[in-house]
Amino acid sequence: MSPLQSNNSTTSSTTTDCETSNCCSTVSTDNSATNGTANNGIDSDIDTACYNWEKLADSVLAGHAITYAEGEAILGAPDNQLLSILAASYKIRHRYFANTIQLYFLMNAKSGLCPEDCSYCSQSKISKAPIEKYNLLNREKIMAGAQEAVDRQSKTYCIVISARGPSEREIQAIEKMVPEIKEKHDLHICTSLGLLTDEQAIRLKACGVDRVNHNLNTGPTHYEKICTTHTFEDRINTLHSVRKAGMEICSGGIIGMGETTTDLVEMALKLRELEAESIPINFLNAIDGTPLEKQDDLSPSYCLKALALFRFANPSREIRISGGREIHLRSLQPLGLYPANSMFVGDYLTTDGQLPEQDYQMIKDLGFQITKNETYEV
Repeated sequence: MSPLQSNNSTTSSTTTDCETSNCCSTVSTDNSATNGTANNGIDSDIDTACYNWEKLADSVLAGHAITYAEGEAILGAPDNQLLSILAASYKIRHRYFANTIQLYFLMNAKSGLCPEDCSYCSQSKISKAPIEKYNLLNREKIMAGAQEAVDRQSKTYCIVISARGPSEREIQAIEKMVPEIKEKHDLHICTSLGLLTDEQAIRLKACGVDRVNHNLNTGPTHYEKICTTHTFEDRINTLHSVRKAGMEICSGGIIGMGETTTDLVEMALKLRELEAESIPINFLNAIDGTPLEKQDDLSPSYCLKALALFRFANPSREIRISGGREIHLRSLQPLGLYPANSMFVGDYLTTDGQLPEQDYQMIKDLGFQITKNETYEV
């Protein structure tokens, strides 16, 4: 019996309240209960049996690794179970991070000019989005970004370039700037430079880079539908190079690109297999001029269930609410910080974020605290 299921013999036949410890229902494939995709990947005949989300959380905390079926059940649960799912995911989050929030600041150090054809990206070669395009920023601007990260109470400064992979000139620039940043500021450094070789990863580690971001973006089956110029396996290989070099892995994905729930569960469990230390979860911002500009099938409740999925699948890992939260979570943004323990503060690569002051107020209103610690010891 799955930890998700309660023993029917112990359940009163008169119990009907979905917020009680045992909740019997069937996973719905109706758009209102999922992400609005016609084929959401859940078999309409799957019976959710009697779910006990808190029991599943306790099992995860005891070492249970959630199954594919349990992952799909989280995504397919009816909305009247949402608060129970969030409470259970918060129980896991609290074990490792208590009520702390880690902030990240993002610097788009090279914009546009990318030869890849990622269909979600405004910087790709096939995008017609009217974005600013420029080569690698100079030292002064990147150093100023580091100071801004400090001013915004960030734990990590993320330096991002648009590229298939870094040029020798770009690697050398990173090698010069990272030691200077770390000497001046108490910041972790994360770089996102595209596909990496073993040798490039070793050089990044040697100059002081703590973590490399390279998102899986979606599950392996769906990947070829969003990009044809490189493969899912290319991304996996880069993450293996990062790990072999001794750096932490930052890798997550984008929800809302037409993927099925099975694709999303596959990504969550693949990140568990990779033991990614940090998992940024984006919600598709369908930017005009990109192939996915008309893609719009997310609801706030589904986005919250997705965040809970990643917490259940990766209990001790940093889960970060990233791009698109303002658009898709909307007034429910604070609830996202019950499964997640991290967020970007400020703007994203080519889109605007919420004002930092609004984020600080949201964190304060929740009774949470900004921290630079990696974990919270119970």
